[in-house]
Amino acid sequence: MNIVKPLLLLLLPVWLLLAPVSSYGSHAAVLIDADNGSVLHELNATHSWYPASLTKVMTLYMTFDALRMGQIHLYDTLSTSYHASRQPNSKLGLRTGETLTVEEAILAVITRSANDAAVVLAEHLGGTEESFAVKMTSKAHALGMYDTHFMNATGLPHQWQVTTPRDLAILALKTLRHFPNYYPYFGAHSFYFRGRELPGINKFTASYPGAEGMKTGFTCGSGYNLISSANQNGKRLIGVIMGGMTSSERYQLMVNMMDDGFANRFNPYPVKNVTTMTTRSVGSPPYQLGCGNLAPTHIGSSDNDGAYKPRPKAISRAQPRIYHPPVAKAKPVIKAKPVKPSRTASKKTVAPKAKPVSKAKPISKPKSTSKAKSAPPASKPKVVAKPASKAKPSKTRYHH
Repeated sequence: MNIVKPLLLLLLPVWLLLAPVSSYGSHAAVLIDADNGSVLHELNATHSWYPASLTKVMTLYMTFDALRMGQIHLYDTLSTSYHASRQPNSKLGLRTGETLTVEEAILAVITRSANDAAVVLAEHLGGTEESFAVKMTSKAHALGMYDTHFMNATGLPHQWQVTTPRDLAILALKTLRHFPNYYPYFGAHSFYFRGRELPGINKFTASYPGAEGMKTGFTCGSGYNLISSANQNGKRLIGVIMGGMTSSERYQLMVNMMDDGFANRFNPYPVKNVTTMTTRSVGSPPYQLGCGNLAPTHIGSSDNDGAYKPRPKAISRAQPRIYHPPVAKAKPVIKAKPVKPSRTASKKTVAPKAKPVSKAKPISKPKSTSKAKSAPPASKPKVVAKPASKAKPSKTRYHH
C-alpha cells in the first residue's frame, strides 16, 4: 500500500494531461484565426466526413454571390415548388405555390435550418436542386475546397455528399471575406415569418461571448456538427466541429476549443495555414451514430439539428403495400378464364350451367341473343379492376 500511493500521485498529472486529448478522440475539428487563416488546432481536419446541414453555408454562399452580382434581390418573391414543399424536417412547412422573399429564405435557413427554404433558393438559382448542386461543387473547388462534393442543397443524407473540416473552415473564411455585408445574417437569433417570431436553434450563437454565428448540422451518419465564429477583443476565430455524439457535446467541444484559442493555449506560432493544408482527404466518411441506415444514394429524411430521426422501417413497409398486392391478385385472375365453359353452355341452351360459372346476374341477360358471346369476357375485367384499384395506397408514398 505504501508503494501504490506514490505511484498514483505520479500518474495523476499524466492522466490529467491526457484527459483533454482523449475527449477529442471521437470527432474531427479545426480552429483557425480568421485574420490570416493560421491553423491553431486541428484534429482529423482532412478526414472525409458527411457535412449534414453545414451544406447550407454553401447554399447561402451561392445566394450571397447572386445578390452581389445583381441576379437576385433581397425582396424578390420566390415560389415554393412541389419538390420543395415535400422536404422533411427541419422546415418552415411551406406549401406548393406559397411565396416568401429571398431575405426570409436566408433567415429561415440560418435560424431554423429550413430544408424547404434552402430548396426554394436552390431551384430559383439553379433551375433544379440537382443542377444547383453541380454549381455548388464547382464553386467549392474554385474556393479551394477540393475534397468536397455536393449532391443537394440541404445536407440530407447522400453517400456521395462529402467534405472535410478543413474545407468547411475555408468556406466559412471565404464567406466572411467575400460578403461582409451579408455575413451578419449568421448572427440572427430569430426571425419573423407570417406574423410569428421563430427562434433560432443555434445555442452557441445565442450564448457564447462574442459569438457571430454560423451553422449547426446533424444526421445519423455525420453526428452533431457545428461551424462557429466569434470575436473577442478584436481577435476573430472560426471553428469547425464534426461528429459530436450528442448535441450538448458538440457545443461543449466548440466552447472548449474557442476558450483555448482566445486564451492562447495553442501553439503561439502556428506552422499551418488552412489554405495550404493537405487537400487529399483521408479515409471514407464514418457513420458516426447508431440511428438510421447507411447514407442512401437518394435524398432521405433527417432533421439537421437532431429533433427528428430518420424512419427507415416506415420506408420498407411502404414498398410491399404499393407493389405486392396488385401483382398477387392480378395474375391468378387473368390466368383463370372460365369463358370456354360458357360457350358450350350457350350451344346446348342449358341455362342452369351458366349460373354457377359466373355467379353474377349480368350473364343471365344476354340469353336472348346468341351473338353476344363477347359480353361475358367484357364483364369479368370489370370485377378484376376493382380490387386492383383498392391496393394502391397513395399515403405511403410520403415515406420516400
